[in-house]
Amino acid sequence: MPYFNVVAQTTENTVVTEYEPVQQKSESYQSEAELEKEFIRMLTEQGYEYLPIHKESDLTDNLRRQLEKLNDYTFTDKEWKSFFDTCISNKNDSIAQKTRKIQEDHIQVLKRDDGTSKNIALIDKRNIHNNFLQVINQYVIGTADGANHDNRYDVTVLVNGLPLIHIELKRRGVPIREAFNQIERYQRDSFWAGCGLYEYVQIFVISNGTNTKYYSNSTRSNTIKDAEKSKGKKAKTSNSFEFTSFWADANNRVITDLIDFTRTFFARHTILNILTKYCIFTSENMLMVMRPYQITATERIINRIEVSSNYKKYGDIAGGGYIWHTTGSGKTLTSFKAARLASKLSYIDKVLFVVDRKDLDYQTMKEYDRFEKGAANSNTSTAVLKKQLEDENAKIIITTIQKLATFIKKNKAHPVYEKHVVIIFDECHRSQFGDMHKAIIKSFKKYHLFGFTGTPIFTENAGAVKDPNFATTEQTFGDRLHQYTIVDAINDKNVLPFRVDYIKTMDTEEEIDDEMVWDIAREKAMMNPERIAGVTKYILDNFDRKTYRGDKTYVFNALKNISEVASGKNGAVEEIKAKQRLSGFNSIFAVASVPMAKMYYEEFKKQMAADPSKELRIATIFSYAPNEEIDGILDEENPEDTSALDRPSRDFLESAIRDYNRMFQTAYDTSSDKFQNYYKDVSLRMKNKELDLLIVVNMFLTGFDATTLNTLWVDKNLKYHGLIQAFSRTNRILNSVKTFGNIVCFRNLQKRVDKAIGLFGDKEAGGVVLLRKFKDYYFGYDMPNGKHIKGYFEIVEELQKKFPLSEPRIEGEENQKEFISLYGAFLKMHNLLLSFDDFAEQEILTPREIQNYSGRYQDIRDEWNRKKPKGESKDISDDIVFEIELIKQIEINIDYILMLVKKYHDSHCDDKEILTAIRSAVDSSPELRSKKQLIEDFIANINEVEDVTTEWHSYVAEEREKELVRIISEENLKEDETRHFIENAFRDGEIKTTGNDIDKLMPPVSRFGGGNRAAKKQNVIDKLKDFFNRFFGISSYKQTQGE
Repeated sequence: MPYFNVVAQTTENTVVTEYEPVQQKSESYQSEAELEKEFIRMLTEQGYEYLPIHKESDLTDNLRRQLEKLNDYTFTDKEWKSFFDTCISNKNDSIAQKTRKIQEDHIQVLKRDDGTSKNIALIDKRNIHNNFLQVINQYVIGTADGANHDNRYDVTVLVNGLPLIHIELKRRGVPIREAFNQIERYQRDSFWAGCGLYEYVQIFVISNGTNTKYYSNSTRSNTIKDAEKSKGKKAKTSNSFEFTSFWADANNRVITDLIDFTRTFFARHTILNILTKYCIFTSENMLMVMRPYQITATERIINRIEVSSNYKKYGDIAGGGYIWHTTGSGKTLTSFKAARLASKLSYIDKVLFVVDRKDLDYQTMKEYDRFEKGAANSNTSTAVLKKQLEDENAKIIITTIQKLATFIKKNKAHPVYEKHVVIIFDECHRSQFGDMHKAIIKSFKKYHLFGFTGTPIFTENAGAVKDPNFATTEQTFGDRLHQYTIVDAINDKNVLPFRVDYIKTMDTEEEIDDEMVWDIAREKAMMNPERIAGVTKYILDNFDRKTYRGDKTYVFNALKNISEVASGKNGAVEEIKAKQRLSGFNSIFAVASVPMAKMYYEEFKKQMAADPSKELRIATIFSYAPNEEIDGILDEENPEDTSALDRPSRDFLESAIRDYNRMFQTAYDTSSDKFQNYYKDVSLRMKNKELDLLIVVNMFLTGFDATTLNTLWVDKNLKYHGLIQAFSRTNRILNSVKTFGNIVCFRNLQKRVDKAIGLFGDKEAGGVVLLRKFKDYYFGYDMPNGKHIKGYFEIVEELQKKFPLSEPRIEGEENQKEFISLYGAFLKMHNLLLSFDDFAEQEILTPREIQNYSGRYQDIRDEWNRKKPKGESKDISDDIVFEIELIKQIEINIDYILMLVKKYHDSHCDDKEILTAIRSAVDSSPELRSKKQLIEDFIANINEVEDVTTEWHSYVAEEREKELVRIISEENLKEDETRHFIENAFRDGEIKTTGNDIDKLMPPVSRFGGGNRAAKKQNVIDKLKDFFNRFFGISSYKQTQGE
């Protein structure tokens, strides 16, 4: 309902409310040059100045003029040179340091000729329209500037002379991925060259005319890091093309065409607001660009505060509202930005961010600290909260609803109640309604109340309530200011869809609906020991397939000091992280009650003891026996206190924690402090994928995020809010291997699932939120628009017909491109189908055939990579997306190869079929191809060997030492420093080329010059990388040192 009669409103929202696409667009063929010309014409019509700048000297001259104009100051030549060399083009500045200069340190200090200082702004963040926008194209930087290759960039937007937005265009019909790859190449070859001004680019835009996307410089720089690391070891590509974003209007309608994108994203006030307000440079040196729905929600909160303050409508429902953004869409970032901007309003005294559990308080504080160190204040007690409320400098305070309630109860009168405050509730569902809400509005006089939720309470899911005035989210918080549903998030690829299996566990199993009376007798039937044993057996039998354990591998940034972090006070212990390889994902098992949790836990132990090959790392956690969920709201369990548990439940929990202590060498129990630490430890080990399966009743089903979690097993009646919240634990994006959230229901919840998805998505949501049936992916299906999507059967049939394995090789670039595209489609579909129960018996290609096809896939990739530096081929690989992350999932490790070598040895080296199998396996493996010669030479000399494995390690150590001595000698490297450098590389899993580590092992510089040192250094790097790739992962460093 409208609370304000607004006569005039600003049109300068960063995100346009509703965008109507341009209807009349050219139907004729448009070349890349024509697309570029049209784009620049539109920018100039929108107030950008076009400059014919194509070389660095002109770029730096223009930069000087623009900064002089912005700062109303004229540099002397001496001042400009000093300022440019130290503050702008400092050779020691990395991309992160240059980003910090734009986002945080945009006021730089000039030392004037007369010895005084003057502040020079690189960008005006207070009055954005003081900034000057210019556009240049076909800017050239080449080998003469120090670049690896001559490069010519498409279009760049200059802000006050600095290149802050770069646009790479491809003609219509060319995959947009090609533009992304082009920028990746520029980063590798030339962005850093010359004065390095292109390292100031904050945002990249890629377009093929039809599709247009944007992303931050962190996405780009991390893609490069991942690519470099993948040369030495397999790397996940979580910071790659998947993390590019579409722009949209405030109704979440995606704006894809370049013409429409230019009219909205590149509108002067929009692009300047994004650069100055809606980029967050985190404490981890990551630049995050807020998405359009996050910006819209933030601005609507600020607008509501401003308008209601003008109308003196604070202290009333009219002064607030709620944001409905689906779980997993980044609500914490939105709330942080809203809190930060609200705290800067001159008339706002405090911003309170209220969570409903202590663990969320800690989690939110960590996130806020990541976005901006020291921006917010958390508290460990009501006494600390009281001090913060009295401290004028504590503008943003994060607290729990319990501490705020205690403060109000203990302080009937307090000066803060007269202050102008903004109160933001996270996850504003039932736990914050009623008494707490009344206490706040009774005590505080000038407040604005806002709520964030992924699953609002509507009339349909309100159920029975104490107070009908606070039955729904709207009644409690006011207007819905913005919505971004699960359908929007899945369409935008911000979260994954779900795949739901319903496993029949009883002969007469009814479909559970809301009208059914769920009595003790029904629940008792569900707890029949035979049923519990059957469900446990199903999970153990299918765990590897559902979670890809032992099958899918990826690199993950894991926490190394979990026990210390869990036992330390909030934030007191610094987290130590390191990259490590993980296999598959992990899971949560949600059960109906504590007695059921106990039955399952004991049954798992019993079945795993009987069959150790099914061993899983299992834990359980609960703090009291919650009621069966009421009206879809999951009853909250207290992570701090187990006093509500009855004796048998506490004894069982103590026993389970003792098992956990043995597993991880910890010392937790159910006493208050130690249980809190147990809760944190479990949470961190789930996020690290150190636990395979966690049995819960309600804990961890709301507010818990772990990207490594992909499966939820359900033996519990869920509905509405609780169902969507629980399902959403599984659908966080991690990498291209994790393609959906896996839900396995041991109760027939189909009606409830459909209702919940309909309520929190829309009536058509099922087709977006849930994956299709097995037969659709196997045989193919037609989209509503008539487009046919090929299934596994059709793809394999086409693959075998066009590219039979009987043909020795695939000739011609066009054929190779078609094969790469077709086999990539096979890998994606194969990856998707692997978790379906029906697929096991219906695979068409044998593992050997997949290996052989993968070998050809790798051969073509290697061939293209060899041709590129020699200029024998245009950069053909930009047209094609190599599904390297998926092909690594059929990876062969060295143990498998040694097993085949042993078989070959035992056959007295006569079985040539085994030899063929070895070669095929090595060729199919991205990891082992670089070690092919090493393996073949070893096989050629194994006739007299007794123990293949021992001999292999000795052989590797010997070859490795010979190779290292040769490189040190040829390049005249410092021996001790080189050996130390290599030891660190094998420990860290990568050759580090940044910093001055390489310089330390280089020979002394000749006082008479002695050639091109940069070329010499690059040659050393190339040799060490080849050495690393050849020997990494096939024998540990210690073994090769003979220790």
